[in-house]
Amino acid sequence: MLAAALLLPGLAPAVKAETAPERAELSFRWLGYHDRQPGMGRITVRSPAAALVLPLSERWSLDAGATQDTVSGATPRWHSSVSGASVMADRRRAADLRLNHHGDGRGWSAGAAVSDEDDYRSRTVSGEWREWSEDRNRTLTAGLAFTQDRITATGQPALDESRRTVQALLGLTQAWTARDLLSLTFTHAAGRGYHSDPYKLLDQRPRERDRSTVMLSWNHHQPDRNATLRSSYRFYRDDFGIQAHTVELRWVQSLGERFSLTPGLRLYTQRAADFYRDPLPATLPSGLPPPPRPDPSRPDAPFSADARLAGFGAAALSLNGQWKLGADHWLDLRLERYEQRAPWRVGGTGSPGLLPLKAWQWQLGLRARF
Repeated sequence: MLAAALLLPGLAPAVKAETAPERAELSFRWLGYHDRQPGMGRITVRSPAAALVLPLSERWSLDAGATQDTVSGATPRWHSSVSGASVMADRRRAADLRLNHHGDGRGWSAGAAVSDEDDYRSRTVSGEWREWSEDRNRTLTAGLAFTQDRITATGQPALDESRRTVQALLGLTQAWTARDLLSLTFTHAAGRGYHSDPYKLLDQRPRERDRSTVMLSWNHHQPDRNATLRSSYRFYRDDFGIQAHTVELRWVQSLGERFSLTPGLRLYTQRAADFYRDPLPATLPSGLPPPPRPDPSRPDAPFSADARLAGFGAAALSLNGQWKLGADHWLDLRLERYEQRAPWRVGGTGSPGLLPLKAWQWQLGLRARF
């Protein structure tokens, strides 16, 4: 698997067409997540998932996936209309299907995805076009997706909102040398409709949101060490005023024919949205500051105390291990520890009313070809 992951375009024997996978592949994954703030455990997530890659012919293949997320725990302090001591529970079911055509010098895919919760429903259709150079060292990718969301809220029967999002993608992948693979991807998403969170206290956001992302990645293989460095930088901005930078480094180290270990580091920094407001500095009898208040002279102005819109920095350490059980079976385990703090924001002080947050995540996967 490590050798397959490191295969660069142009290094494989030349072929006349992009071919479908020769064999079917079935995978199962179990994901667990838990986070906490000082003095309070918060959200726990359990998420089993299954995926299938099915060749239909030399030119056609089918990808399918399904997952179910079970979320439970307490809501974050200050930033919710529900008490921090309250217990919440939710369940999400999602599935996706994609048909792929593998042609001469180009290929395309068309897909659909659905996601349902008690108070949220999402439907997506998408398409992607891929074309590569004659020497197969360069690949161009273009994609388009349309998503329709319906938002309701438990305990608020009058709320019935919608949101429509159009997303476009352009990508270029280039085999720079026999050991170096470069990739540049640009995405833009335009959302129109309801963007507020009905469960957040005093949350009123614009009904339009445009988001742009640029991502640059570089993979460098070192055959003398039987290892590969995978690095990426991601810049994000939107018209809420948020700007974010992400740097990620992963070292894929092969340990013989059956094992590989991949330690990773991810650093993140984010500027707060223009209309984000921190909790007031005065304290309540509970020992917590009261929530912020909107400007009474501008009742229609955007306003939010959602911690996800705050200014902060974050760091994550991860370790992924993969074990080849047999000729057609693989087992992998991933562990990650994440922590975010307002003072870690690069280029600013961050949002002073934001509590630190720590999270742990694990993922166990089993994959088989047949």
